[in-house]
Amino acid sequence: MYFVRYRYVSITLLLAALAGCTQQQNSQDLKEKTAQATAEVKSDAKAVAAGIREGWSRDKPLDLNTATREQLISLPGVTAAEADRVIAGRPYNEPGDLVTRRIMPKNEYDKIADRLTAKK
Repeated sequence: MYFVRYRYVSITLLLAALAGCTQQQNSQDLKEKTAQATAEVKSDAKAVAAGIREGWSRDKPLDLNTATREQLISLPGVTAAEADRVIAGRPYNEPGDLVTRRIMPKNEYDKIADRLTAKK
């Protein structure tokens, strides 16, 4: 009888240990899935924020005399080198100065002309 109880206790302890291992594994899986979901949400949030920034600035012309390099690059077709040339050529009296000073070709300027201003 003592042997049966001992065996019963041993089996119970073994099952409890196995259940604990399974719970530990499930916790680790849950932790990993949560981390992955958080990373995806973070990426989506950045895309939403970029879209909001673009939407806010769409109706407002970009001032050539104060725009940052990143803002200039965000204009359609403007390269990093062109943005650097725009910044180096400041100040501007009017947006058309980009063409007359040969900072940007007219065909590229025409694509963004409605999005530019030159405030003093």
